[in-house]
Amino acid sequence: MKLFNTLTVVFFMLFSNLAFAASKAELDAEIKVALDELYANTPAAKELSKRAKGILVFPSIVKAGLVFGGAYGEGALIIGGKKVQYYNNMAGSFGFQIGVEKRSEVYLFLDGAALTKFRESSGWSGGGDASVAIAVWGAGGEVNTDTIEDPVVAFVFSPKGLMYNLTLEGKKLNKIDTPK
Repeated sequence: MKLFNTLTVVFFMLFSNLAFAASKAELDAEIKVALDELYANTPAAKELSKRAKGILVFPSIVKAGLVFGGAYGEGALIIGGKKVQYYNNMAGSFGFQIGVEKRSEVYLFLDGAALTKFRESSGWSGGGDASVAIAVWGAGGEVNTDTIEDPVVAFVFSPKGLMYNLTLEGKKLNKIDTPK
């Protein structure tokens, strides 16, 4: 029972602090660090990014759950090397889950039509509005960039924390005002 109470307190403290969004300068710095980490550890991501029409980066998504769960992070869409719009990434889940984790997500829009559809939408539901392929590493940690034909490829990396879940999860990406 103590574990349940402790995790409940941590969960609510964590997500109440998320209301205090990072400043633009802090978020921009985190985005650069996340991309540098991805490119250093996954050369295929760097190669694919050269083909990308747009790159959506969420440098820090925090997920916590105890039966009910949630995740939140903020990031930006980069086109032609410039940040053109900021977004938040929210998810809710229900099912057997316990723990807290922090990770980064990068979406590479390899198809101009997929990028246009994303930008023109009022919000984007993962799995509902686009075909997103999660990059799968082969032997030796390599991604074969020659065989990727999906319009959007996602990289999820740098997991920190411990999260066990068997859940139904919905994700929503929404435009937000430029952080101050």
